[in-house]
Amino acid sequence: MSITATEISTGETARADRTGQATAQETAASKPSFLPLILDVAVPVGSYYLLKNGFGTSTMAALGWSSVVPAVRTVWGVVKERRFNGLAALILFVNVAGLALSLVAGDPRLMLAKDSGVGSAIGIGILVSVKLGRPMMTQGMKPFLVKGDAARAAAWDRLAAGSEAFRKAERTFSLVWGTVLLGECVARVVGAYTLPIDTMVWVGTVVMIASMVLAFLISGRFAVVPMEKMLGQELAAGAGTHR
Repeated sequence: MSITATEISTGETARADRTGQATAQETAASKPSFLPLILDVAVPVGSYYLLKNGFGTSTMAALGWSSVVPAVRTVWGVVKERRFNGLAALILFVNVAGLALSLVAGDPRLMLAKDSGVGSAIGIGILVSVKLGRPMMTQGMKPFLVKGDAARAAAWDRLAAGSEAFRKAERTFSLVWGTVLLGECVARVVGAYTLPIDTMVWVGTVVMIASMVLAFLISGRFAVVPMEKMLGQELAAGAGTHR
């Protein structure tokens, strides 16, 4: 039986199609997924400010409506996916805390101090996630270190499963952010009751910005840089075994 040129061409086309499909699937799988961050953080936070500042709704209404997505995500994760969505639950908790604190009114110093309640809830939530062995800030850090590369993602998974040093750096990243956020809130509460009100209005913003810069610097030095080095070493070791 002879194999015609048409059959050869058809076979090559089919193989090319399969290769193209596999490559497309690998590319899609290797892309960093920011969807959880968008749904769990960006949507509720953005909708809160849009409703409050854009449409002029009350604080309670804005907090209530912006809680819908994280509430659905939290319940869906527990009921359908059999897992606890830490980010969505944290944002939901923050909104509920904000609703409770929004009932506080009258004393201007208390009004300044209550703004720290939301930030402290986030800080505490992050620290609790570290204690439970599921550092929450990893979901935001991993896409930036993996950089959409399938080999780096595989190296991350191997290190997360077998390297205590890597897991420690991962915990350190969340620990730094949780501690700094909580410390920033404490500083703002102290300032609200010790500094003149007019002074604290702008000092609070300065403290917040300084805290963010401090968290970036410390977490980068003691977590991101070591993890980046370990990923590079793991990639080099993996490449060596395949030669």
